[in-house]
Amino acid sequence: MEELRRLVTDIVQTIIHGVKRIIGFGATRIIVPGTFPKGCGPASLTQFMTNDSSAYDEYHCLKDLNNLAIFYNDHLQQAIDEMKKEYTNITLVYGDYYNAYMWFLQNAVTLGFDKNSLQKACCGIGGDYNYDKSRKCGAQGVPVCDDPSTHFNWDGLHLTQAAYSWLTRWLIDDMLPKLNCHV
Repeated sequence: MEELRRLVTDIVQTIIHGVKRIIGFGATRIIVPGTFPKGCGPASLTQFMTNDSSAYDEYHCLKDLNNLAIFYNDHLQQAIDEMKKEYTNITLVYGDYYNAYMWFLQNAVTLGFDKNSLQKACCGIGGDYNYDKSRKCGAQGVPVCDDPSTHFNWDGLHLTQAAYSWLTRWLIDDMLPKLNCHV
C-alpha cells in the first residue's frame, strides 16, 4: 500500500500535465475526474478477501483500498486548486466519483436495487461476489443475472447501465452548476 501511495504524486502530476495540454488547445471548462472507491467492487473484494472483519467498513468495502482512493482524490483536488490559481480564466471542476459511488451505496435499496447483490457481479460466477477472474463475463458457461436493472455491478469491474445512470445524475447535479454553463 505504501508503494502505491508513493506513486500518487507522479500520477497526479501526469494528469495535471494533460489538463494543461487541453487548456493549451483552447479548453475553458474542464472536468477532472477523481476515482471510485476501489475497495467496494467484486474484483477487489475477491482478490483481497480476508477473514479480518476490521478490514471492512460499514458497506463491506475494504478500508485500505478506499483509503488509497481517498488519498489519491485528495492529492488530485489539491493539484486542481493550485491550477485554479494559475489559470483564473479557466473553469476547472473536480469530478467527485468517490462520493457519487458512496451516495449510491447508501441509497441503492431506495432506488430499487437488490440489497443482496450490491457487491456481486450480475454477469459472473463463483465465490462470495459472483466473480472469478479466470471465468469472466462472456466466457462460455458464465451466467447473467435475471434482472441487471436491480444490480449495481455488471461484471466485477464495471457497473450496470442502471447504476451508471444514477451515478451520472448525481455527478451532473454536482458538477453542472460549477461549470458556469447556461443550459
